Amino acid sequence: MQRHYVPYPEVGQRAAIHVDSYAGNGLTLSHWKGATTPESVLGDTSVDSVLNALRAGIPGLELTAVTASHWDIDGFVGLWCLFNEELALRHDDVLRQVAAIGDFGEFDPNREGATQALKLVYWLNTEGRRFYGPFRAESERVQSVDKFAFFLPRFWEPLQYSDRFRNVWLAEYEEMMAGYRAIHSAATRVTREPDLGLIVIETPEPVHYNALLGDTAGYDIVLAMYGGNRYELEYKYTTWVDLASRPVLPRIEMGPLAARLNASERSGYTWVHDPIADTGPILRLDAQLSRAQRFDSPSNRPIHASSLAPETLKAEVIAYYRSAFAGVAPRLGWTWGAVRDVNQALSGTAS
Repeated sequence: MQRHYVPYPEVGQRAAIHVDSYAGNGLTLSHWKGATTPESVLGDTSVDSVLNALRAGIPGLELTAVTASHWDIDGFVGLWCLFNEELALRHDDVLRQVAAIGDFGEFDPNREGATQALKLVYWLNTEGRRFYGPFRAESERVQSVDKFAFFLPRFWEPLQYSDRFRNVWLAEYEEMMAGYRAIHSAATRVTREPDLGLIVIETPEPVHYNALLGDTAGYDIVLAMYGGNRYELEYKYTTWVDLASRPVLPRIEMGPLAARLNASERSGYTWVHDPIADTGPILRLDAQLSRAQRFDSPSNRPIHASSLAPETLKAEVIAYYRSAFAGVAPRLGWTWGAVRDVNQALSGTAS
C-alpha cells in the first residue's frame, strides 16, 4: 500500500491515520490519554500501537494519509513504520526500545538490541537539532513538517547500519554511558518504594537524562538527590500517557509538598513546581524550567543547594506520597478527570 505523509495543518477533516496525536477522522494510533486508539492494539508507546496494528492488520490501515501533530522520537518512528512496514516489522523490538528510550528515558543495556536503539535515539537527537531541539519550536505543528520531510527518507539507513553514523551519535552516547556507569557505581544509592511508584536515586553529580532514568522501568516518580543537598523530584512521562503494560497511580499535585518544604527551607531559595498536567513536571528549588529544559539532561541545568538534609528531604517526600496514596489503587486508563477527582478529594481532606 502506498501511504503518504500529510502535514498536520493540512489534514483538516480528511480521513487519515493519526500517530501519537489526538485524532480527527480516521484511525488513531497513540498512547495519549483520551486518544481513540483501538483497545486491541494499545501499547505503552505510540510505536507499540503502530506495530501492534500492523501485525494485526486492523481496519483503518487501508487509509493512505498519515499525519502527526508534532515531531518527537516516538511519533516519528511510529509514522515511519507505516511507510516501511516490512522493514519495521523486521526490526520490531529495536524500534519499540527506541520509542521507550525517547519518551520515558528507560534503557536496559542487557536487553538485545538496546545499544542499537540508543544509538538511533542519539542519531535522531543530533540530526534533529539542525532544525530545533525538543520543545524549542515556536509552532511545532508547522515547523515539524520539515523534520518529517528530512527524516522519513533517511531513517532506514541508520536503522540497519548504525555504526556508519558513529560521528553523529557518538558524543551523546559516550556522555550517557559515563552517567550510566556512575549511576550503577558504588557511589550511588538507589531506594525503591514500589507501593508508591517512587524511586530515589542518590548520586554525586547530575547526569544525562537517560542515565538517570535508565533503570527506572516500573516507576513513575523519581527523586534525584545529588551531592551538596541538590534535589529534584519529577513525574515521568509514563503518567502523562496511558500505559498498557501495568497499572499506575495518579499524579498528585506538588503544591502541598512544596509548601511543607518551604516551611523548613533556609537556603534563601524557594521550592517551585510545575502543574501535574504538564508532560514532565518537576519540583525543585528556585526558578521553574521551560519544557525544553525539563526534557533536557539534569547535567545541563543549574540545581541549587537546599538547607534540608538528604534524609529529611527523602522522609518528607515519602511521607507525602504515602499519605496521598492511602486508599488509592493503581489502575489502567486514568483520565485527567479521574486524576483531578483524586486531587480534589485530597484537597478537601487537607482542608
